[in-house]
Amino acid sequence: MKLLITGGAGFIGSHVVRLFVTKYPEYQIYNLDKLTYAGNLANLSDIEHAPNYTFIKGDITDAKFIDDMFAELAFDGVIHLAAESHVDRSITDPMSFVMTNVVGTVNLLNAAKNTWAAGASGFDGKRFYHVSTDEVYGSLHNPDEFFTEETAYDPQSPYSASKAASDHFVRAYGNTYKLPVVLSNCSNNYGPNHFPEKLIPLMIHNIQTNKPLPVYGKGENVRDWLFVVDHARAIDAVFHNGRLGETYNIGGFNEWKNIDLVHLLCTIMDRKLGRPEGTSAQLITYVTDRAGHDLRYAIDAHKIMNELGWQPSLQFEQGLEKTVDWFLENQEWLDNVTSGNYQKYYESMYTNR
Repeated sequence: MKLLITGGAGFIGSHVVRLFVTKYPEYQIYNLDKLTYAGNLANLSDIEHAPNYTFIKGDITDAKFIDDMFAELAFDGVIHLAAESHVDRSITDPMSFVMTNVVGTVNLLNAAKNTWAAGASGFDGKRFYHVSTDEVYGSLHNPDEFFTEETAYDPQSPYSASKAASDHFVRAYGNTYKLPVVLSNCSNNYGPNHFPEKLIPLMIHNIQTNKPLPVYGKGENVRDWLFVVDHARAIDAVFHNGRLGETYNIGGFNEWKNIDLVHLLCTIMDRKLGRPEGTSAQLITYVTDRAGHDLRYAIDAHKIMNELGWQPSLQFEQGLEKTVDWFLENQEWLDNVTSGNYQKYYESMYTNR
């Protein structure tokens, strides 16, 4: 199998690429990434010379580039993770999210449709897997309610609206052109290699450096957290065994208020850094709430558990300990990511095909 993974230098994508490269040595894995600020090939330094791995630097918004790449390499499958994903950035620059998340997805769909339809076997044995987010569902207000695969879409930010639009295009191509598609919508991920603009790595970094810990509003917003390696395992299960045309929600059954999560991180970090308990919590600073901030996300993941036998492997406290340890042991990675050194280095090595 020749498999294209888009966004494979990003946080979740790098874990997916590593899993597929190491688990399926008979596959040829192609990692397509634009190497924006959040794309970091240092995340994959341990497998970059694997014989079944190829990196391609390119932009999914460039339709001709995508068409030419599909025609040349004749992929059998696509796992599409490339996306702009930071809500705050979407509020200040929504068009970037429209271009990458909507136009980029449609470019990939067109290339897959046209290339596969022109082949001798058509769509047989092919699969286009679109990885999305639980944020397309909007916000939950009933504490007994969970997002299911039948929950109506109600996106509240430019980011979630762009992901909702891309989800609709994927389903439309499945319905209109019979493109073999499958989708998943996942809760918040955490773990090693997480870019430090997101909540958990930001708090870890700021605690280390004694900087304020900004918490939106009163910190009452609730998120369902999933260890990134468990998400990669779920993507593996859906890609190989998910039913075509279906959507699978992926979550950890692990809800935390933001403020409780920050306090837990402070406790862990105080212990790891040898500080008196309560020291880091003094850095918590409440800031003006984010515009359109959804109150609660919670995933019902019974469908993927029952159909595909997947379930999370770690309790949250275990995963958080592993994550904190990784960041404390990889200070050079964090310094290079925040300074942009990795990006400059790898950009100098790769150009568009």
